[in-house]
Amino acid sequence: MLRLFIDQDFDQDILRGLMRRVAEVEAVTAYQVDLSNATDQELLIWAAKERRIVLTHDRRTMPQHVADLLNAGQAIAGVIVVPRQLRIRQAIDELELIVLCSEENEWANNVWQLLL
Repeated sequence: MLRLFIDQDFDQDILRGLMRRVAEVEAVTAYQVDLSNATDQELLIWAAKERRIVLTHDRRTMPQHVADLLNAGQAIAGVIVVPRQLRIRQAIDELELIVLCSEENEWANNVWQLLL
């Protein structure tokens, strides 16, 4: 099962819904690991070291930060971008499938955006 790292601005309703559906999901928030004021690159580097997939709403700048790190030779664990306009139930449905049905190595150095 995927291990998740939740970005500072991620919708906590989505996270709570996912945790209700998948009780054994391993998720930590930026706040829990004292990274609530960290830059996107710091979050990505921390998540890579901990082998955690980043969940974020930041589709404007996060993909560019990923590209910058990859171009510099730094690996990332993976990023899932959840558009804010996506209905909460749809986001939970899709994240449940992703968490239960994919492997950690499938996400390495990839950014995936859920579709509206």
